[in-house]
Amino acid sequence: MATASEAVVAEAYRTPVELPGGTFRMGSEDSDVNPGDGEGPVRETTVAPFVLDAHAVTNARFAAFVGATGHRTEAEHFGWSYVFAAFLPEQLRETSPSPAATPWWRGVEGARWDTPEGPGSALDGRWDHPVTHVSWADAAAFCAWDGGRLPTEAEWEYAARGGLDQARYPWGDELTPGGAHRCNIWQGTFADTDTAEDGYAGTAPVHAYPPNGFGLFNVSGNVWEWTADPWHPRAPGLRAMRGGSYLCHDSYCNRYRVAARTANTPDSTTGNLGFRVARSAP
Repeated sequence: MATASEAVVAEAYRTPVELPGGTFRMGSEDSDVNPGDGEGPVRETTVAPFVLDAHAVTNARFAAFVGATGHRTEAEHFGWSYVFAAFLPEQLRETSPSPAATPWWRGVEGARWDTPEGPGSALDGRWDHPVTHVSWADAAAFCAWDGGRLPTEAEWEYAARGGLDQARYPWGDELTPGGAHRCNIWQGTFADTDTAEDGYAGTAPVHAYPPNGFGLFNVSGNVWEWTADPWHPRAPGLRAMRGGSYLCHDSYCNRYRVAARTANTPDSTTGNLGFRVARSAP
């Protein structure tokens, strides 16, 4: 159950932003498009007015949800979740299984939202960081409890663009304008060395970096965010995710661009996947 101080942190980052909706140019056809991701073609898309939280759901907010409902995440039911290998002590890193296609992950027994690196880890100092190790169903359950829902992909991209037309990032076309880092992604050589020049290795607080033109924080990098939509009509078993994460690097995954997208099975849980809450317009 969340403590009084955690409840204060939870309420601090429950900031709904009313968005007017309208027609915008969705998708991308630029040179950074990942083949097969379905970013293009660029098309005019209309969204109705809606509300979207300025911040991803924090550990503190999720703790309040668990305390109020007794919700057990899918990672808890499974008994394990994926953790980035470099965050683990050597013994756990060597003994936890790794997917062949993504050897930087380890399936760690006991990893879950409140022990994000497995047994012995905790959320001290990270109550204002985004909750991770949550599945699509966990995210949807939180949204329903909070009086909302997950955003559609169109809503998410409209909001992430912050009023800009076809810019690569929420703030414009340059990744580090004036040399300033504007999001939490990987610097260095993936997956061996993260120099953390942006200030963070792993998750950052949900209020890190300046917001976009609509007042939304961290819609590029930090953690992937679940959306309401399936990945593709021919792949209804996958759910679309947006925003990229702290593990994204242009050498293999430049999906921190606002048009970029990827997918995962709805029961997937990892240390770089969270969500934010949308609501219908009042």
